[in-house]
Formats: sequence, structure tokens, C-alpha cells
Amino acid sequence: MVQEAHREAVDVLIAPSGNTDQSSVDKASSTDNPEVLAERCDFLYRRITPAIVATIALSLLLDAFLWRTRPIPLLVFWQSTVLVLCAGFWMLGWFYRREKAKGAIDPEPWVRRAAIGALALGTGWGYAAAVFFPGGEQEQIFIAFVVALVATGGLPMFSTVWWVYALYAAGAMIPFNVVLFAYGTDNFRVLGGAVPILYIANVFTAYQLGRVFAAAYGLRGAYRKLWDDNAEINAQLASQLDDLLEAHRAVQAYDRKLSLFSERAPIAVFEVDPNATIHDMNPAAENLFGYAAHELVGRNGITMLFAPEDRERTEKWWKSFIASGKPTTIIAERCLRRDELELTCEWTLTPLVDEEENVTSVVLQGRDITHQRESERMRSEFTSTLSHELRTPLTSILGSLQLLRSGVLGELDKDQDEVTEIAERNGQRLLDLINEVLDIEKIESGRVVLVPETVEVDEFVPDSVRLNQGFADRFTVTLKMVGEAPKVKVRGDRKRLMQIMTNLLSNAAKFSPPNETVEVHCALADGRVRVVVADRGPGIPEAFRSKIFGRFAQADSTDSRIRGGTGLGLAICKRLIEMMQGRIGFNPRKGGGTEFWFEMPVMKTEEEDTGGAQRILVTEPDTVAAEYLAIVLGKAGYAVDMAPDASTSRALLGRWPYAMWMLDRNLRDASDTVGLITEMRHRLAETKIVMLMSLRSEQTTVEDAAKHGIVGWLMKNEPRQRVLEVVEEAIGPAPAAEAEV
Repeated sequence: MVQEAHREAVDVLIAPSGNTDQSSVDKASSTDNPEVLAERCDFLYRRITPAIVATIALSLLLDAFLWRTRPIPLLVFWQSTVLVLCAGFWMLGWFYRREKAKGAIDPEPWVRRAAIGALALGTGWGYAAAVFFPGGEQEQIFIAFVVALVATGGLPMFSTVWWVYALYAAGAMIPFNVVLFAYGTDNFRVLGGAVPILYIANVFTAYQLGRVFAAAYGLRGAYRKLWDDNAEINAQLASQLDDLLEAHRAVQAYDRKLSLFSERAPIAVFEVDPNATIHDMNPAAENLFGYAAHELVGRNGITMLFAPEDRERTEKWWKSFIASGKPTTIIAERCLRRDELELTCEWTLTPLVDEEENVTSVVLQGRDITHQRESERMRSEFTSTLSHELRTPLTSILGSLQLLRSGVLGELDKDQDEVTEIAERNGQRLLDLINEVLDIEKIESGRVVLVPETVEVDEFVPDSVRLNQGFADRFTVTLKMVGEAPKVKVRGDRKRLMQIMTNLLSNAAKFSPPNETVEVHCALADGRVRVVVADRGPGIPEAFRSKIFGRFAQADSTDSRIRGGTGLGLAICKRLIEMMQGRIGFNPRKGGGTEFWFEMPVMKTEEEDTGGAQRILVTEPDTVAAEYLAIVLGKAGYAVDMAPDASTSRALLGRWPYAMWMLDRNLRDASDTVGLITEMRHRLAETKIVMLMSLRSEQTTVEDAAKHGIVGWLMKNEPRQRVLEVVEEAIGPAPAAEAEV
């Protein structure tokens, strides 16, 4: 349904340029289409009053010109006739408006009535030409000019239905053409031969204008249909997203239950010796791998549970694990069931040691995460489909609309431009919804990467106010900077900060009364800078205040549909500002309205000077592992930036000097991390490098690590103390440590 509406809208949109299928235009502009005919009829009756005013003014002008040379009674009779015709035409328009106010009307008879009125009005001018033309040459020239003006002036009045104009022009020009041949000079007779050509040209112009009007009305109708369909899709999309998130929450709840009931065997549990020989297993392990306990007890777990291709590497890692004697968690991508079905399992390994610190046995808790990985894949495919199937064609449609409005394909009249603007605005609104849905999905799935930089508040805030004034103008609202922004700096992603400011300013503009002012001001307190956006809108209801930063949150859905909005903007702002160590909130404003604010820590002078000498960059595609390291290092007093891939790491290393770079041994967009280190060597300077690995055997894949600046290796999910030992040994303790984890 949506695709059909898109095709119909695009067909009608580009029809006037002659670059589309003619049948689509004919369908939209056909008088058999009741909606289009009703629009054209309404246009005719909206032009009755201007036509009457112009007729009376021009008739008075003609009387004033002829009153000395023509009989006064004749002029009075003709002027009275014009007034009667105008009064009758006005009454016809009054009856039409009254009937329309009662409900839907049949446009066909009203178009015919308008045609009769237009013919009568044109005939009045034809009568004037026939009666007043015989006379002096000067009067004849003036009358010829008036008739030509009347015929041409009727185009904007009646051309929406071309044959109505044809009747009007015929009534004015045929009598005039007759008197040209009867009483005119030779020159006037030549002019009389050109009058039919002028008539045909004007009628053809009216026909073309009628087609343009029909195409424009068809376009508006198509986009009304598109908007209705999009509203339905939005509702379905919201429902599907909620279902998807509910499924994700169910998976998380299942994981928590496994941990809470581990003693009653909700997860697979094995007890093995240092040689990986299985000593015991629980019923959940039997169910998971398809073996009875007596079939596995006494046999090597690596040989029985892992794919043959991975066994050699796993055995090397197992020896390193037993030697270290520290708990760890790993993910094994290829664990084998008895029926040779491959599973992805998360293993938590807890070594049990004796008094001499020798490992006596290991408890393995295995959790099947195959379905979780499939859920993540499905969510990724869903997001990709949303982006491709909706955003890509919608972007093309918006581009076509903007191209049409730019005048490249020909200038549009006022009505066409208004209709096209409506279509563009509603298309942009739908595109904003899709982009916000994609943003919130990326944020919640941990795939949004911030690229921090130094942002000067006294430049950034006024710039954001100026850039958003154009949007506020749509609502006749003024954005005003109150006072001067403090000359301080914050560290954040400039693009995302601008997104937050744009959302707050646009909300304030949309919900402010016309001709009001939205005030923006900044304040410093306790080492933080607060940016406040204050409006005079209706305020936030008491019952809704706890939900204002939730997903799809709208206090009044009816008002939100009128003003535009999805209910996702504030939820996105909250997550983004918290990712930049900031806070966001709101307060009721005295006198009515609301103050939305966000605040961020001000960069210290020494941090500006050193560029963050005690900053650590963590390049890790696994979001869970990266967040764990960020929490451990952040609580210890270090400043941490996270990057999921090589490209983001290049950008951050090019912008900031780091004391340490912790990077995963395997990155999806870098075939060789050692090569990446060599590539960025000119930016690393004194930066210490620590490699992150999933298996101990990965350490052997880098020869002469010290030559590349690698000072240490860490297993993912190493205990907190081990992480801090490696970091402090390389770059020293943080200047001001916070509370421990």
C-alpha cells in the first residue's frame, strides 16, 4: 500500500516536466476523479470575488474613458448590466459556500453553474465591445486593449477548468471580433484576423494550466493517502519494536534466572581436573550436550565438547589458564553436542586452588547463547531493513520534491508550491521518525560511538541558537540568547551535542504560543556548565513528568501529531548526554512553560594543557567487555574513551594524545592490528599499548611485541586487580582515584 502511494506521488510530482508515464498524470488530473474535480470546483468559486472586483473596477474605468463621447444613458445601462451580472455571480458563490458548509456536494452541477456565470460575465464585456466600438480611433484602441486585458485576466480566474474559461473568453472576444470587421479600419481588420489565434492560444494555455492544477491536486491527494498509510506503519513499527525489546528482555531475564538457580542446575555445570578430565556434571549439562553423565565422566572435556579444528588452540589456552589460576569468562563459538550440532556457549571458569596455590579442580558453568546471538542477528537485520526499505526510497522522494521546488524543472505557482511544501514537510517528518528509531536502536544495542573533542561553550551555544532559528520561524517563535555564554570548554561529541540542542530548541519552538520567545542561557556551578532552554508552552502534566524521557513518550498524542514529533527525541538526548558524563532534566517555569536543561563537566586547565595525559583508549568490538574495562578504569580515576573498530580509533588518536591504548587482537575492519599500530605510530608518541585477547594462545601470534610498543597483555574480563596492575605498571596510578568498584 505504501509503495503504491509512493509511486503515485512521484508520478504526479514529475508529470508537468514530461518525464513520466502519461497514464499516471491522466489518472490524477481526470475530471472523472471526484476528489480532483471537487478541488477544481472549489478553486473556481474561491476566485469569484476577485473576478467580480476586477470586473467592476475595469467597467468603471471604461465608463470614465467614454463618458464624454458616448450617451450617458447607454453607459448607465451597461454599467447596471455589469452590476446585475456581478451580483448574480456573487449570489451563485454564496449559495455554493452555504451548500458546502452543510456537507459534501456534487461538484459537476456547480461547475456547470460557474460556467454559465462566467459566460454571462464574458458576454457582458462582448456587449460593451459591440456597442461602444464604433467611434473614434482612440476609443477603439482603448476598447481593444480592455477586451484583450479582460480575456487574458480571465486565465487565473477560470483556467482550473479550461472549458469554463473558453466560454468566458468566447463571450468577450466573438462580439468584439465581429465589430472589428464591421467598423474597424484596415489595421483593425488585420487585428481581427489575429483575435481567433489569441483566443486559441489563451484556451490552450487554460487547458495546460488546468492540467497543472489537476496534477497538483492529485499530488496532494496522493500524499494524504501516503500520510495515512505512514501513520499506520508508524503504529505497527512501534508495536514491533516493543515486541522486539520485550523478547530481548525475556532473554536477559532467562540469563538472570540461570544464575540465581545455579545450585539447582539451571545451567550446565562441569567439574574438571587440571588436565580437563570431567569428574562430574549436572542434568542441565546432560540436556545441553546430549550425553548421559556416565558417557562423559572420566573423559577429556576439550576433546568431547569442542570442534576438532579448535582443540589444539584450546589446549594451549587451557594450559595458560591453569598456570595463571585466575577466574575468567570466555565465549566458545563452536561447542559440539553428541549429535554434532554446533552451539555457541559462554563459559565461566572458576579454578579451585589448594593452600600452595595449585589448581586442584575447575568448575565450568556453561550457558548456551546460540539463540541470543540469533536474536542479535535478527535485530541487526531488522534495523538494516528499516534503513533500506523505508529511509532510502523516502530520501529519494524528498530529493525529488526539493528539486521541483528549486525551480530547475520550471517555476511553480503559489498553490503548487504550497502543496509541494506540504508533501516535503510530511516526508521529512517521516524520515526524522525513521532516523530517531535507528538512533535509539543503535544506542540501546551499544553500537553508537562518540568521537569526543574540545567544545567551546561560548561559541557552540550561540551557533546552535542561530542554526535553529529557521525552524522556529515556521511557528513564528523567536530563539533568544539571554546573556553571554561562559568562556569554558567541555569534552564531548560536537555532532551529538548539536543533536541534543536541536531537539530541545525545536521542542520549545513547536510547543510555544505564536510570537513568543524561547530563551537560552548558560550557568556555571560546581565545575559543571548548565545550558537551559526555557519556553512558554503549556508545561508538562504532573502525571507525565516521570515518563518524559521514556521511549515514544508524548504527554498529549493529539497535540503532538499536530505539531509533529515521535516521542523518541528526549529519550535519545538522555542516553547521549549520559554517554558524555552529563545530566539532563527539566523544571517548571514561573509564569508558565518549562525549562529543559543539560549540564556537562567543564574541562580542567591541566586537562586542556596535557590533552588528557591520563586518558586511555579502549578499542574493543565486544560492548560488554569494553564497558567492563571502562567501569574499572573510570572508578580508578582514569578517563576512558571507547572505540569499536579501527576507523574510530584512527579518528580519536588523530585528535587526542593518550597515555595508553588497549586494543583487541582481532578487529573486523583491520586485518592485522600490528599493522594498525605501525600505521598510527606517528600519533602514538609515548602511548603505551596493551593487547586484549580472548585466548592466551593469541599472545604467541605477535613476534617481538616490545618492538611494536606493546607493554602488556590482558584477557578480556580479567579481575579488576589484574587490570589495574597492568595499567599502573605502564603509566602509573591516576592522579585522583574515585571509589573502588
